[in-house]
Amino acid sequence: MDVNNIVKELNFKAIRSSGAGGQHVNKTSSKIELTFDLENSNALSDREKELLKGKLSSKLTKENILILFCEETRSQHKNKELAIKRFLSLIKTNLIRPKKRTPTKPSRSSIKKNAENKIRNSVKKTLRKKPRLD
Repeated sequence: MDVNNIVKELNFKAIRSSGAGGQHVNKTSSKIELTFDLENSNALSDREKELLKGKLSSKLTKENILILFCEETRSQHKNKELAIKRFLSLIKTNLIRPKKRTPTKPSRSSIKKNAENKIRNSVKKTLRKKPRLD
């Protein structure tokens, strides 16, 4: 994954931010909409694209476009930087493949310990019952 090539493939759009802001709010577009076309990206390999499609399926549109918004600050440039940072961290964390779990056999002592705990619990619960009057 090449960070510079991915950043070049990002598309930005400035939108009017919601919320309070006074008289100036209706004139400035400080909210940033970041879009990334995952399907047509040249910076990612096919294996990386498939991995991201699986992990980011809830965040992708039907056309496999990732959309992020940022309206934390009143500055358009800071929002753009924050959106890029968020996007890169999202991509990096979702490209990490988890280690494959190797199944192991429980040790003899752990099997013995579990059996003893099971017997102890069953005795504890039988003592809680009302005595039978037979």
